[in-house]
This record gives sequence, structure tokens and C-alpha cells, in this order.
Amino acid sequence: MPVLHTPTSVKRLCTALLAAALLSGAAGAPAATAATAAPAAPAAPADEPGWTAEPAAGGAAPTRPYFYLAGPAGTVLEDRLALTNTSDRETTVTLRGADAYNTADGALAVRPAAPAAGGGRNSAAPGAGSWISFGAAATVKIPPRTRAVVPFTVTVPPASLPGDHPAAVIAAADGREAGVRVHLRVGGPTLAALTVEDVSVRGRGARTVVAYTLVNRGNVALAPELALRAEGLFGEVPGRTARALPVELLPGQRVSLTEPWPGAPVLDDVALTLTATAPGAAPAGATASAWFVPWGIAAGLGTGLLGLGGVVLAALLLVRGRRARGGAAPAGEEPVPAEDRAPEHELTGASR
Repeated sequence: MPVLHTPTSVKRLCTALLAAALLSGAAGAPAATAATAAPAAPAAPADEPGWTAEPAAGGAAPTRPYFYLAGPAGTVLEDRLALTNTSDRETTVTLRGADAYNTADGALAVRPAAPAAGGGRNSAAPGAGSWISFGAAATVKIPPRTRAVVPFTVTVPPASLPGDHPAAVIAAADGREAGVRVHLRVGGPTLAALTVEDVSVRGRGARTVVAYTLVNRGNVALAPELALRAEGLFGEVPGRTARALPVELLPGQRVSLTEPWPGAPVLDDVALTLTATAPGAAPAGATASAWFVPWGIAAGLGTGLLGLGGVVLAALLLVRGRRARGGAAPAGEEPVPAEDRAPEHELTGASR
């Protein structure tokens, strides 16, 4: 909704008029019908993958959801990947490292194996995925019902910047790929920094959302939280308390998100303030404004006012025409001078 820049007094007057129209029209307006969503189709049973890939157990942690490696620039780090063939036939698995990044909507993804032809986003300078090496074990043949443990190394270049360098180990076999996250941190100073940009309001009523962009300007991954505060012409409007976002924002990445706002007003001029926080980062805020108007009722009110204005104008023209005709002398007669006219008398008393 575009922002309307008008004086506050005019805004209050327009808002009051529209509020009155809303209240008067609500009684005769039909109740809104809730949209009914189509029933979801039953989920299909998952096919047996035939093989799995996960970090090899070791040390005090028998199972790990991902790899976590840390060390200074110029060092070589080591870890192991466990591959399990659960099928009754031999499986050939191909292994590689890949850079991890955020998609535009905040999801995590990895770069493809080969750069895209002709440049583009996939042909950017390689990141931590290129530091991962399986050596001669990049292709592994696993017998049926067998588990294999494959070692790999991460060679951190001497000129690597400190902070988080997201990557993944990718295993591919039988037309399927499985990725295991690699949380890699290079030693040195870290900085958690977050900004909020491009705030706008979309939709109306229960479907109102606030669109915004989060940017990680530091060198560590962030788990952001977001709060929404709103101030209208008549006081504070219900917003959203701080809540954790389902996003892991990687260093140098930007994501475009939307925040549901079920408490958005029906009629008001609102100033919004979005505040994003993350552990170790200073709070970041951004503001926007929006004018909420029930356009259906406003259009009906405008049409009614226009029609009323037309009726009043027509009545004025009719009265003026009658006065003009009543004051004119009949055709063929001379107008009587004012001093020779008979005096006008006020009629009093009851008629006979």
C-alpha cells in the first residue's frame, strides 16, 4: 500500500469519516465467508533410500548431526564420513565438497558440482567446499549390507579470513544426493552484525504481511529473532513480540522474508518499526509506514457522496430556474417599475 503523505489533521478527519461509514455499512453488509482450503492429499510412503551418509561416530559423541571443524588459517583438519549400504546389491557412491549458501527465501542450499557455463552465480570464487578432499576415496564401492567409513581432509588456505565458512559433504549414488553440513570456523576475530532493509506492507485484513530483507554483514552465522511494533493515529496497534525466525543466516548472505501480521488495523495510518536481534549482534531496526483503508466501503461512500452532490446540484439549478422564470415579465408586456408595484402583504390568519 503506498504511503500517503498528508497533514495529521486531514488524516484524522478522513479516518473519522471512513470509520463512521464503516460502522454504518457493517450492519447491512453480508458476513465474510471464510475460505476453505482443499484437503491435503495423503503423504506417499517414503521409498527406502538404499544407502545413507552421516558423520562417523567417535569420541564422546556417538552420533553427530553435522561436522564441526575449527582451526587457524593454514592448517589441515581431518574427519570421517560413514556410508551405509542397506540394499542387497553393491552401491557406488561419489563424494565431493560443496559451498553452502542461503537461497533468496532463507533456505540452505549447496553449489552444484560443476560451474554453470558462461559465468553467473555458480561460477563465483570457490569457498570452503573446495577445501574438502577425499583423495583416492572420492568414489567408493560399498558391498550389500555393509558400512564403510571414509576419511577426508579440510585444507584451510593460509590467507583465509576468520569466521564461519559454511560447506557440506555431498554423497551421490543411484541418481540421489545426500548432504551433510560442515560447520567450519577459521580462528581469529569474529563479528556478528545484522541489518534490516526494504520494509513494506502487503495484503489486508488477516492476510496482512510485512515484507523485509535481512542481511548478515558479519563473519559468523546468525540465528535471528524479529519483533514488530506499530503506532497508529489513535495509539499503539497490536504488533508481534520477538520470535525466532526459522532461518540460519550465513555470513555475507541476504534473504527476503515476510512476517504475518494478523493484528493489522482495518482503518488507520500506521508507523511500523521492525527490530531484528541475534546472539552477539547489536539490535537492528528499520521503519516504514502504511495507510490502511477499507477500499470497498470507501468506494461506496465516495459513490454515495457523489450521488448526493449531484442531487443537491440539480435541486439548486431547478430552484434558480424557477426564480428566473418567476421574475421575468410576460411576453408583450412592459415591466412594471418598482415604485408603481402594489405593496406585498404577509398573509396571516386561518384560511377560509
